[in-house]
Amino acid sequence: MGISKDGSKKETFQRGVEVKGQITLLSEGCRGSLSEQIMKKYNLREKGGAEHQTYALGIKEVWEIDEEKHQPGAVLHTLGWPLDHKTYGGSFLYHMKDRQISLGLVVALNYQNPFMNPYEEFQKFKHHPAIKPFLEGGTVIQYGARTLNEGGFQSVPYPVFPGGAIVGCSAGFLNVPKIKGTHTAMKSGMLAAEAAFGVFNEGLDMNTYWDALRNSWIWEELYKSRNYRPAFKYGLIPGLALSGLEHYILKGRHPITLKHGKPDHEATNAAELHSPIHYPKPDGVFSFDVPTSLHRSNTNHEHDQPPHLRLRDPKIPELTNLPVFAAPESRYCPARVYEYAADEQNQLKLQINAQNCLHCKACDIKDPKQNIKWTVPEGGGGPGYSVM
Repeated sequence: MGISKDGSKKETFQRGVEVKGQITLLSEGCRGSLSEQIMKKYNLREKGGAEHQTYALGIKEVWEIDEEKHQPGAVLHTLGWPLDHKTYGGSFLYHMKDRQISLGLVVALNYQNPFMNPYEEFQKFKHHPAIKPFLEGGTVIQYGARTLNEGGFQSVPYPVFPGGAIVGCSAGFLNVPKIKGTHTAMKSGMLAAEAAFGVFNEGLDMNTYWDALRNSWIWEELYKSRNYRPAFKYGLIPGLALSGLEHYILKGRHPITLKHGKPDHEATNAAELHSPIHYPKPDGVFSFDVPTSLHRSNTNHEHDQPPHLRLRDPKIPELTNLPVFAAPESRYCPARVYEYAADEQNQLKLQINAQNCLHCKACDIKDPKQNIKWTVPEGGGGPGYSVM
């Protein structure tokens, strides 16, 4: 902490704490910074025979609604609209306690149209006649966004590396059709802890964690649902047919395991293949602009620090992203971190508003040329969620 933008040490400088352990369990959530480096360094995907991971972006609000509309424990999941038939995604609406509901839209990041804006799709979704009545007379309490793994069974890497293991969503144990991964993350942590206990007390090694995973209900659950997500690479209707057959009739026993399509960043088409999407203006009642939503996320970063969003090649935004893909980073980011502004020569240049960052990791995943690297900002920075 306490390093300025130019790299010099400020009066508030504090050296980072070096944490050492015989075994380190990485539990960073989806697209974890350390986990991704470890997987690459030790070729854990190749070692586990895993495909690339595929992701989705979840955008969410918590509302406080009228008492008579509140149904504690009620769950609503939808699929499709307002997304096009080539884009996988859907929504959730959970009735929590204290008249609160959790409402969100999940958009697969292998979408093709560079003009799509997941944030605006979410604003549009709230006007659906099945959703809008719940929100009438209500108040938004908080806003946030986060990516989630959707690779499932096919994308689980070998989770053990020298000196540790990867657990939870860092490895990718989300059950996609249920949009649920807390239970599998907790169980993987328990199995890793048991393996670590064996290392310290029984002379075993951490590879017993991999064996325990494959013999647990996590593996069985992910295997049964393995073809649900890749079925939708063929489109909404074929995806519904294939996943319905798999779930209701074959019950996960299909002899074929479907593969995922292209990695998410490669799925983005050139802008010339699509038409711009014109989204309605926010009404300030059900739909809102990004600055209003950002305020509700309580996100905050120390302004005078090295940028945590870094470009591997600073020329790519102007030479490739803008002319070929029509500046997709200005749309896939749900916090308006990336904007193109004219310089003194009236040339559009990428401007990075890192202080807006919600730490969703979408940019690290979706950038067409993998040019954006999300790194960890100064401790304490980021969204200030309290009820998310």
